[in-house]
Amino acid sequence: MTKIQFRRKLIVIILLCVAVTGAVVRHYAERGTTTRDIATLLMVLWVPIIGNVIAWLIGKLPRRAPRPVQAEPASFDARGAFTLHRRVALTLRPAALPVHDVPLGAGEYRGALVIDKEGFSARWIVPQGEALARGEPHTIDIEFLSPDLALPRFAPDAEFRVLVDDLFVADGRVLQPT
Repeated sequence: MTKIQFRRKLIVIILLCVAVTGAVVRHYAERGTTTRDIATLLMVLWVPIIGNVIAWLIGKLPRRAPRPVQAEPASFDARGAFTLHRRVALTLRPAALPVHDVPLGAGEYRGALVIDKEGFSARWIVPQGEALARGEPHTIDIEFLSPDLALPRFAPDAEFRVLVDDLFVADGRVLQPT
């Protein structure tokens, strides 16, 4: 046992003795006296230690075997070059703040395409020199992270929403399969 563990056990034992002494004194003290109030206070000193005792008891319970280590989740970074899975018409919603109500500039974007209550990770690329204005439909190409799961749900004319972080930022409709 380390010095710190010994000190912790000693503190718990002392506070337990103080609480028991307070309970005995409170039991025999007259109602409304200062002695009874001090004895009640001595009993209350034990309350912070109860959490530590419960944590110690929980630590003594047998634990489940750890879950097996799973492989890294799939990501677009491992996939490499962009692969077209669906061509869609995407209409960006107006931003909540006027300062953010600007066109979507060139670059790669990622989000979840949501149909009903199902979301599918996807990415799309806005070519260099182009920008997607808000409120207007734009034809863009989409790549799914798990195309085998997503493609059956994204048939022609299927409507979806685009979720980025915790906001729906766009609405879309599938134009054609590829």
